[in-house]
Amino acid sequence: MQVSAQILFKSISLFFIIWAATRIMGKRTMSQISPFSFISYIVIAIVAALMSINMINLIYGFTALLVWVAFPIALDYLAIKSKVMHELINGKEAVLIKHGKIMEENLMSVRMTGEDLLAQLRAKNAFNIADVEFAVMETNGTINPYLKSDKKPVTPHDLGIKVAPQAEPQTIVLDGNMLEEPLASLGLNPQWLSTELDKIGVSLENVFLAQVDSSGDLYLDLFDDAVELPQPKVKEMLYATLEKSQADLATYALQTEDAEAKAMFSNNSRRLEDLLLRLRPYLLR
Repeated sequence: MQVSAQILFKSISLFFIIWAATRIMGKRTMSQISPFSFISYIVIAIVAALMSINMINLIYGFTALLVWVAFPIALDYLAIKSKVMHELINGKEAVLIKHGKIMEENLMSVRMTGEDLLAQLRAKNAFNIADVEFAVMETNGTINPYLKSDKKPVTPHDLGIKVAPQAEPQTIVLDGNMLEEPLASLGLNPQWLSTELDKIGVSLENVFLAQVDSSGDLYLDLFDDAVELPQPKVKEMLYATLEKSQADLATYALQTEDAEAKAMFSNNSRRLEDLLLRLRPYLLR
């Protein structure tokens, strides 16, 4: 019983020690780390496991852990400070496609077959290799293709269309619980959320997830998937209000007999029409 309690205590202690060590070593995911970093994580896990079941002396184990934690951190620091060290530690990227032609020698040097290349390109939505102008393998093994100019997706910039800049949406309700910090970051308060939910006719407890985008549009997802909800459209409603105001001003200009009032209504109607033209790309998607 004493041995079991000792193993339990050591395992819990090592769990938190290794957790802290891996946090210090970086927050990169497994797909982003280098092969050497991957080996370091494996060695650290093995040493910690052997220490927890008393197969390695604590002093020897902590010495090994110190080496396998400190050295990767030191190497990462050197790689940040020196490009030469970065290439020496992490290697260099490899160009696999250049000017639309596959570089067979580079493909062989990274130990990839044509099928491997095609599979990696398909993962990046490049299904036709004839569409790829340039492709490079990064030091972490991922392949990033660059499409030919006539094969790139069309963007609003290509069409000369102005669009409003958008910030990331904020989640304000999760699992029926209001999140006040993201709500406050948008300049909103719980009363605003309660009012919006009352308009739709749902309670906070029935909301699984709610998000507000940079335009103020509220998106709701309820626990009951069978319920269809009308999603508010703040920008569209604002544009419709301005459009109605412009139409009303034009109507007043036609109906009045007073020359001064007619000129005022006509002038403001034209100004509002110009404003609508400028706001249209931002308010209507």
